[in-house]
Amino acid sequence: MGKYFTIAEMIKSETADRRGIDNRLPKALICNVDGLIDNVLDPLREAYGKPIIVTSGYRCEALNKAVGGSRTSEHMKGMAADIVGTPNTKAENKKLFNLVQELNLPFTQLIDEKNFSWVHVSYDSCNVKKQVLKL
Repeated sequence: MGKYFTIAEMIKSETADRRGIDNRLPKALICNVDGLIDNVLDPLREAYGKPIIVTSGYRCEALNKAVGGSRTSEHMKGMAADIVGTPNTKAENKKLFNLVQELNLPFTQLIDEKNFSWVHVSYDSCNVKKQVLKL
């Protein structure tokens, strides 16, 4: 459990609720979600100074398929979050994207999704490769 983010926040999904998909986090993946929160999301929130909204965190296989996620998505391992700033504007999302890099956080992937419609960030303690992409 992080300072700013909760497991409940990391598994919340309107798509799962709407479609009746059970998106509970398996116990084996809790350490992955905690790693993402402790190493990336909490330090980012601290530096950003205002709330960051997780629009998509952990996704079970059924939910990942429902939202059209990649078959190898790190969301399914509890290692990724799609986030937006406050307010949710492209300018705020770009700030988050740049801040992750300025703070030198140990991310695995950082993706500007659809011209800062949201930011995807992932953390795998075994693979901190710092890949920056624009999709």
